[in-house]
Amino acid sequence: MSTSELTLRYGMNPHQKPARVFVNQGILPFQPLNGTPGYINLLDALNGWQLVRELKQALGLPAAASFKHVSPAGAAVGVPLNDTLRQAYFVGEMELTPLAAAYARARGADRVSSFGDWIALSDPCDEATARLIKPEVSDGIIAPGFTPEALAILKAKKGGGYRILQIDPDYAPPSLEQRQVFGVTLEQGHNDYLPTPADLTHIVTANTTLPEAAQRDIILALIALKYTQSNSVCYAYQGQIIGMGAGQQSRIHCTRLAGTKADLWFLRQHPRTLALPFRPKSGRPDKDNATDQFLQDNLPPAEEAVWRQAFTETPIRLTQEEKRGWLAQQKGVTLGSDAFFPFRDSLDRAQQSGVSYVAQPGGSLRDEDVIAAANEHNMVMVMTGTRLFHH
Repeated sequence: MSTSELTLRYGMNPHQKPARVFVNQGILPFQPLNGTPGYINLLDALNGWQLVRELKQALGLPAAASFKHVSPAGAAVGVPLNDTLRQAYFVGEMELTPLAAAYARARGADRVSSFGDWIALSDPCDEATARLIKPEVSDGIIAPGFTPEALAILKAKKGGGYRILQIDPDYAPPSLEQRQVFGVTLEQGHNDYLPTPADLTHIVTANTTLPEAAQRDIILALIALKYTQSNSVCYAYQGQIIGMGAGQQSRIHCTRLAGTKADLWFLRQHPRTLALPFRPKSGRPDKDNATDQFLQDNLPPAEEAVWRQAFTETPIRLTQEEKRGWLAQQKGVTLGSDAFFPFRDSLDRAQQSGVSYVAQPGGSLRDEDVIAAANEHNMVMVMTGTRLFHH
């Protein structure tokens, strides 16, 4: 039932009461079909919806996002999965519609971070996507619609309490938006920037070859950055985020964080990782955590003991040489940044994770140093001229 206001259990924390969501005019652009969303749920849902809607508008493909604490752990468009990714994402032989493939990729970017995610879909949720979501630990979903079969599957999650929101796909927000901090109201124009291939023509490097797949990944990265807590840097590859570095005060720390996640994404596809001997009936979260710990170095003894218990036999860890050899094969990754690079260090770090294409606004006093670093690594760098901070 449409309404202009919903009462929430509490705000960001249980002691923050009362709490509600409302509009001053008209009705809310979404309605709960099942469960009761919370304050943070709605922040994730509304940011996630904007992200996937714009991906669909910009790229013409179904899109999905896996949101946690107002930043995407993963986002993707509906590019088919190969057999390796099907295994790494625990998809197996499941039927995957383009929308289901998009969510499999979004969830698979950083499965540890996606634990308890909020899902956003650009298109009505179909049965294949609902079946993919069913075994995952997730707090809720927002989509412009649900087939009867999909709705029945999702309503059964979490003992019938799974949060399901249906968004009006035609809703457009006001051109001015407001927020209140410490009793003070701030107002600004809505961020209506939508990147297109026309934004990718200012190439500043010696290498100017920008394939269509790289253009797609740059647009995906830029839209994802638009809805990620700043500072932020995003690694994208084959139609999906593979590493997101969000909310860091330093650009290089964003780049390192996102790069480490991208490296783990590649290492999860190593044959030894795919062959890990999990104990029978291990749940997906247990497998995710154990895989992550298998790929870490120098775990504390307590974590090491827990990690070993996840397997029927202790697997042989990948050596540093094996990891470097595997990662050295990876090329064609895109790096997007929500603001300029103040130093060349981010480019040097990105090169270690297979980055071939870079998109950033430009405007640093050291742009020439950054361009020189990109040239040394034979990268293609695009300067968009548009900053994408999000707070």
